[in-house]
Amino acid sequence: MEIIQLNITGMKCGGCVNTVENILKKSDGVANVSVNLLTESAYFELHKGYIKIDQILEDLKKNGFPAMIYTNDFTKKINKAELEKKKKWNNQWQKLNFALLLLLFSGLGHLAEGGYINLPILGNLLFHAILATSALLFPGRSIIINGFQSFLKNHPNMDSLVALGVTSAYITSLLSLIFPATGFPCFFNEPVMLLGFILIGRFLEERARYQTGSSISELLDLQPEMANVYIEENKVKSIRVNLLKSGQEIQVLAGDRVPADCVVIKGASSMDVSHITGESKPIEVKEGEKVSNGSLNLNSTLRLKVEKVGSDSSLAKLVNLIESVQSNKPPIQRIADKIAGKFTYFVLIFATSSFFFWWKGAEQIWPDLLKHNHNEFITNSSHTLHNSLGSNAENFLSLAIQLSIAVLVIACPCALGLATPTVITVASGKAAKKGILFKGGDKIEIASKINQIIFDKTGTLTKGEPFILEYKNNDDNLFLLKISASLESESRHPIANALVKEAKKQKLNLLPIKSIQTESGRGISGELETINGVINIGSIEWLISKGVSIDSDSKKALETEETKTNTVIGISIENKLLGFILLGDLLREDAIKTVQKLKKNNFRINILSGDRKQTVIELAKKIGCNENEIKWELLPQMKLDIIEDLKKNNKVAMIGDGINDAPALAASDLGIAVGSGTQIAKANADVVLMGDQLNGLTYALALAKKTIRKIKQNLLWAFGYNLIAIPIAAGILFPKYGILLTPSIAALLMATSSITVVVNALSLD
Repeated sequence: MEIIQLNITGMKCGGCVNTVENILKKSDGVANVSVNLLTESAYFELHKGYIKIDQILEDLKKNGFPAMIYTNDFTKKINKAELEKKKKWNNQWQKLNFALLLLLFSGLGHLAEGGYINLPILGNLLFHAILATSALLFPGRSIIINGFQSFLKNHPNMDSLVALGVTSAYITSLLSLIFPATGFPCFFNEPVMLLGFILIGRFLEERARYQTGSSISELLDLQPEMANVYIEENKVKSIRVNLLKSGQEIQVLAGDRVPADCVVIKGASSMDVSHITGESKPIEVKEGEKVSNGSLNLNSTLRLKVEKVGSDSSLAKLVNLIESVQSNKPPIQRIADKIAGKFTYFVLIFATSSFFFWWKGAEQIWPDLLKHNHNEFITNSSHTLHNSLGSNAENFLSLAIQLSIAVLVIACPCALGLATPTVITVASGKAAKKGILFKGGDKIEIASKINQIIFDKTGTLTKGEPFILEYKNNDDNLFLLKISASLESESRHPIANALVKEAKKQKLNLLPIKSIQTESGRGISGELETINGVINIGSIEWLISKGVSIDSDSKKALETEETKTNTVIGISIENKLLGFILLGDLLREDAIKTVQKLKKNNFRINILSGDRKQTVIELAKKIGCNENEIKWELLPQMKLDIIEDLKKNNKVAMIGDGINDAPALAASDLGIAVGSGTQIAKANADVVLMGDQLNGLTYALALAKKTIRKIKQNLLWAFGYNLIAIPIAAGILFPKYGILLTPSIAALLMATSSITVVVNALSLD
């Protein structure tokens, strides 16, 4: 399966999203389809042996949704995104200005008609017919064409409703102008006002939608356009970033941003990496250390060697990850999209039913309705030229036409389509700024339901950087260190890193490995050149299970207070114990505060560790956990069993950092990886805390709850608006209260509903 991302144009509402999803799902070999209205993109998996991507693009184009394959070129993406944004804004701005100009003349016509302005031409019926025709032919043309095309292809959308409403109002007025005897209402101002309000609404909506995606724009802004490349020992040349190649040496001055992922080869400086970790404090970098694309060099000139450029850089991957987050819909949005897909059919049926009811049925029920209410409409106009909706209807046919138009225009599937993606985009952007990455909107919804949190100990509650405290029961410490570091040199475990680091510090030459075998969570065994016999390095219990004998002196050495509260590993050759190495690890600075805050917020906390009992108990005391909340000496499978048991009655989040944690992260309802941990842990996690701080966890869970609350508010508003507005537009309040809506007011309300959803999303804090 190949993962495909498409950029799609032509989507206007939740109905369009549903249509595009159905087109993709019906294509052979396509799976896991997700379409996003806000980002105008689609993600899916395509089996290489089935339909070709060209056929899919052709099917989309035939149905009014031109698409192109997403280009994963980071530099091109920056330039292309900026150009497309400017082009789109200019186009919308021109249409809006023209529509507003027509709207102004239409308004002046009302004043001229009422005798407030002495310009007879503005009150001429033919003049207003020309205004309405211009509105349809120019600013409204794309809406009308797209709307009718979608309608004829049997997937009506928001544009279809607007097109039907506008053209119905226009044709009715045109027939009234040409054939006055028909008695049809004449309201040429309504198409002008309709399109004017709709374009104003869409312009404001687009602006607000752009703001929801500002986090990606801000990340793209971190990529500098130029880079200073060394062409000789001390001479530099400025080139465009897209020409940079791996292996080149570059100069980064104080105040400049790093143009690619690099390693420092000369100099030392402070770096602002807050865009990746969310950590506001600068970090110090020196020779041999890596710096990420987009980092801000604060105070000294650096000479760097380029390692990864363009779409391979960490900044590009961060942008791609945030974009992919927005593609994975929470279940609540999938339901909304399905409803939105059927919504336009419901509106068309409702509008048609309203028409026939007021035309044929209302007169039988309320024969004196029009006479009784003729002067009581809130929309009543004193102007004779521009009859507002229903206010001067002379017969039930005229009233039926106008009310059915109002129903078409006031309905708003846009709000349904935007209710969730706007909030998800804002939330993922805010989380990214804090160094938190949710791997999908569905993960945010799961995070909002979590009530049980499981912590790993080493590398999660502690820094995961063990250091050697002491050697026990051994005469040759350097030999013990040498063979243990040699065998552990190919491991990524934090203890292995501590041993290798100390061996380098002692300038020991490590021995080549002949064979190696790891037992996850217990120890490592193997053979080294020049050393006879199998070497075992691991927990005391594991060594005993291997047949290693622990004499009384060795047991006595393990009974000190220091030994009980720190990690101990034993080293043996065959069955002979060589000695112990005592390792310490520092508690993360914010571990105590984070755990206490989570408890205060009513989360249940557990610590699952493979370390010894006394070590885990001592750590639990420091962070304020009871003994019944912790488990020790656990193998990976044991952690899985505990998680599966807890999941029966709880929504469980597991937070860890290492290889041993990967199965537990995958098995939990929500896997959370610490950013300083291993790649495999991050790959199996649903949420990644990019820095080495835990305080992002409380923010992430609180943000998830607020996000789902906002989504529910938006969906409630979107559904509630349509449930209330559509019956009012259809005249439900007319018989008793004489209340009706004009199409222009209906259009204004429709635009307001979409804008409200987006603005509510932007209010997420």
